[in-house]
Amino acid sequence: MKEYDLIVIGSGAGLNVASNAHSDGMNVAIIDNGPLGGTCLNRGCIPTKIILYPADVVQIMKDAEKVGVHVKDVKVDFKTVMRRMHEQVDEDVAMTTRGVKAAWGKGLDFYNSTGKFVGKRIVEVDGKKITAPLILIAAGTREAAPSVKGLKEAGYIDSTTALELEEAPKSLIIIGGGYIATEMAHFFDSMGTKVTILGRNDRLIPLEEPEISDEVKRRLSQRMRVHTGYEVLKAGMEDGKKFIVARNKHTDKRFRFRADEIMVAAGRRSNADLFHPDNTGVKTDQKGFVIVDKYLRTNIDGIYTIGDAIGRNMFRHTANYESEVAWTNMMAENENDMVELDEHAVPHAVFTWPEVASVGIREQDAIDRNIPVLIGQASYTDAIKGYAMGDDGSSFVKVVLDAKGRKILGAHAVGPHATAMVQPLVYLMNSGKGTYMPLVKAQTIHPAMEEIMVRAFGNLRPGNGQERFFGNGHSHDHGKSD
Repeated sequence: MKEYDLIVIGSGAGLNVASNAHSDGMNVAIIDNGPLGGTCLNRGCIPTKIILYPADVVQIMKDAEKVGVHVKDVKVDFKTVMRRMHEQVDEDVAMTTRGVKAAWGKGLDFYNSTGKFVGKRIVEVDGKKITAPLILIAAGTREAAPSVKGLKEAGYIDSTTALELEEAPKSLIIIGGGYIATEMAHFFDSMGTKVTILGRNDRLIPLEEPEISDEVKRRLSQRMRVHTGYEVLKAGMEDGKKFIVARNKHTDKRFRFRADEIMVAAGRRSNADLFHPDNTGVKTDQKGFVIVDKYLRTNIDGIYTIGDAIGRNMFRHTANYESEVAWTNMMAENENDMVELDEHAVPHAVFTWPEVASVGIREQDAIDRNIPVLIGQASYTDAIKGYAMGDDGSSFVKVVLDAKGRKILGAHAVGPHATAMVQPLVYLMNSGKGTYMPLVKAQTIHPAMEEIMVRAFGNLRPGNGQERFFGNGHSHDHGKSD
């Protein structure tokens, strides 16, 4: 049995820890059954965002008539869109591979295979058994396919196989209503595909603020058929086309939808079953995600887990942050030297059209926790820049504040450049007392998009149903300076 100082399962954010360990002179084993770089680089955020930008450009050109610019005959070269994506991904994978290869045999071994636990901190890979006192599980997730009669026989694509298409389908049914579904719907519609979304939840992107969910559905419905609250019952082929039978959960009526292709975008499933963590004693939850404590430790001494494998906040930037926490705690001499995972201000975005961005909690989250909050909201057209861009007033930002200390608890935006609107508040939530007072004290460039977020803090109201916390003397002031 070969012994290492550290075994890393997964080569996405896990490479960060492997690199740190190797630089410190540790003997490291990396196990990954796919190309180096993990989901984000090979089949996730990097390739999808490259192909989504041309989709954004198409919509910008179509909307340009609102500001007096008329663009005729918008044409898309699908092969060029896909070629640019593959070229960049291939280059990034090659660069990552070169970096790892430079260390092969020099304290770092790469096993391009699927490893599985066979004993206490013992992993079998390529017919060999390896062990280490420290193990990092960063194995991520894969697409989840719903159990639908006839779906496998009819055939379908997912967010991975969609990246290999050489031509856009003429029509497409997307099963799912989350962020992958709405991003892919935006992409394929912009490429000229007739798209139908079938979401099981009553809301699109249901983890967002309800108003944002409603706005995304409204705007996407102007371009495609969007059905929420539909349960897919079966799939099949007829007359050369694929079909889906789905039930409206509220009326119980059944409907048949036909298209050239079906896409499954119904969430992600844990990869834990591939490497059998139970064989080494590591506990997982009912969905197969690895259970960790506030230090990212599993229940087995020396085994840590980061990224999508723990089943929450499945974003590469979060996995990178978690890799820093895990590495620090692996090297800590005792628990007093460890750092706790901080998840109070995890930002994310949905790159559909309109764009969505969010950080922290929603208004209803605060109400459910009985936290007195102030809610601020502003439309894009509350600032001249929003009007200049041709917004119709439906794009907006929303902030959630702790009513007592004016601490920023959450921020949400839907509309052009939503990520740029929310990101500055991520910094504030991680600085000082986490209040919005720096915005009050600072000058904001005029006219600029950022004025919209500042205006939201000037339109404060109590959280829905929380007027009892404030009495009759509540005023929409800026609070006390910190």
